[in-house]
Parts: sequence; C-alpha cells; structure tokens
Amino acid sequence: MKIETIAVHSGRKVDDCTGAVTPPIYLSTTFERAEDGSFPKEFIYTRSGNPNRQMLEECLTELENGKAAAAFSSGSAGTMSILQSLLPGDHIIASDDLYHGTRKLMKMFERYNIQTTFIDMTDVKKLKSSIKKNTKLIWAETPSNPLLKIIDLESISQISHKNNAIVVCDNTWATPVLQRPFSFGVDFVIHATTKYIGGHSDILGGAVIAQNETDFFQKIKDVQQSGGAVPSPFECWLVLRGIQTLPLRVKAQSQSAMLVADFLNTHPKVTKVNYPGLSKHHGHKLAKSQMKLFGGMISFEVKGNQDDALAVAAKVKLFTRATSLGGTESLIEHRASIEGAESKTPKTLLRLSIGLEHPDDLIEDLKQALS
Repeated sequence: MKIETIAVHSGRKVDDCTGAVTPPIYLSTTFERAEDGSFPKEFIYTRSGNPNRQMLEECLTELENGKAAAAFSSGSAGTMSILQSLLPGDHIIASDDLYHGTRKLMKMFERYNIQTTFIDMTDVKKLKSSIKKNTKLIWAETPSNPLLKIIDLESISQISHKNNAIVVCDNTWATPVLQRPFSFGVDFVIHATTKYIGGHSDILGGAVIAQNETDFFQKIKDVQQSGGAVPSPFECWLVLRGIQTLPLRVKAQSQSAMLVADFLNTHPKVTKVNYPGLSKHHGHKLAKSQMKLFGGMISFEVKGNQDDALAVAAKVKLFTRATSLGGTESLIEHRASIEGAESKTPKTLLRLSIGLEHPDDLIEDLKQALS
C-alpha cells in the first residue's frame, strides 16, 4: 500500500464491542487474568503493554517498513533507551550537527564510560578514520538540526556494518513520508513523535523502529518496559490520529518551504540559506536521491550580528517565536539562544518550521520582518 493508505488504516480496526470506527482510549492500568492465571487477551499492566500503544507501534512499524517499534514518552526517552542498551567501554560516532538534546545525552553517558566522537558525517573518509575497535553505534541525523546537512545513509551503513557497528538514523525532520532509512541499510530509526508525526503541537512522544527484531532491539524493549518511560494511552491515541494526515501535511509543508527558501535565497539581508531543495546546497544532489521532497524545515543567517537576527524574530507577525517544529503553525527560533553557551550554531542563524499557512502570507511576514 501507498503511505497515504498506511497512514489512515495501519494500527486501526473497527472496535469489536461497539462498532466504533475510531479506536477507544484504554485508560486501564491493569488487565484481568484468566482462571488459570494466564493472560489470554495479551495485556498485563499498562507499563509493559497497552492497546493504544500497540496500535501506534504497529502503525509506526508499517510507516517505516520495519519489523517492530517501541513507543516512548519523548524523543529523548527513545534516545536514552538506545544509549542505555550499550555497555561501558562502547564507543559512539555521531554527527557534529544534530539536535542539541541528543548531544547533551551523549555527553551525559561519558560518566558511564561510553564515549562519543562528533564528526562531520557528510565526510565519509572522516567516518572511516574515526571508527575504533570498540565503536558500536553510528548516529546519523539527516537533514541535520539546525544546519540541514545531508548524510549519505547508504555509504555510512555499508562502512558501519563492515565494522560491526549499528546505524541509527534520526528521521524526525524527514519523516517516513519523505525518507525511508531502512532502504539504505540503516538498523534503527528514531522519531520525536512530538513533531511531524503528532503534527499538532499538543503531545510529547518518541519512538524507536527496528529494521529487524535483533537482540539489541530486545534490549531497547527491556528498557522501555522496565524503565517505564512510555506514552500515556491518550498520547498514543493523539499521535495515531495525527498520523492520518501526516502525508498530506508534510507534502504541503515541503512545497511551501521550497517557496520560502527561494524568497530568502534572494533577499539582500540574508547571507545564507540552509535548505536542501536549493540547487546550491552542498547536499542537494544526495537529498534528491534519498528524499521525495526536501521537508518543511529551513534555517538562514541574517546579515549583521546576533542582535540583528533577534530583531528579525521580534518583528514577525504570523510566525510564532517558539521552540519545536512540525506543527500546523509556522515557528521561528534563534537556535543559539536556546542551545546555550556551548552552542556551535551561528549567532545570526534563525530556524523556521513551516506550517500550513499559505506560503504567500509567510513570505510577506518575513519580508516585513527583514525590512
């Protein structure tokens, strides 16, 4: 089936008891045993399993064309589950440009003797030279946050597997609508379902999807079920509802983002635009081969200094100054301010999440803010 059909039907079925087309929310924390002490209806306790979470995990698995999924209470909790499945002495190689929360978690795990080397993952030779005997995990984020670097997933998967390392791709920005990492050899895909998959800025969630049900994935499931960082039934229900419109939303946002990027690319007060849909973008050719469209995220640098960038963000009328991305409303953010003193993001950079407003209105708002 095409992804639009999967998004509407996967994980859902008509309720056997009532005939309800929309699945109910199963708020129960515990489930009845049979007379012999068994659980014929599968569920025991909602931390280890819940009907709404099962529906969501089935849908996410099919969306990414994987074999299994584990849903979490946040994208960071999903990241934690992967890091917690490593052993002291293991080594990670990660993109130098990636979500600052992921970098922070990897730094945190140094206290458990799990070291991370941050490199420019667009440089395949650099990846080869950075691999050590104890390298167990390669972490790719493409497009990256916030510079929108594009990583060659097939090449890094081949290199990693030759060295017995696992490859994880953070597919939050591209979503399975635009990019299918498993088709390039990636082992695990991670999402902050808070973003595009939920799609309405009203839930917090995450997920890890596996290409195959390996021993390493079972460790992730053990962390999920024993640690308990799971989404509530209502959050699972909301994410599953949001997925129904995911393909339509992402395609519309991508098309609008292309128009906004074209506008910014010719504006005299903009010194650089990071968007893989632009032909001059360093990863444009690779993005065309890996992605169906180029996504709804843009970052650009304003002429001048940090104060000039902040002034532009202060003048917008339609964009909302807020963290996060992937919702129906367009957002603008000065990333360096959010990331703090250790941020490597340019001080003049603003990040845009393009929503579902008409692109002409978004362009007019940016035009007056830059004037």
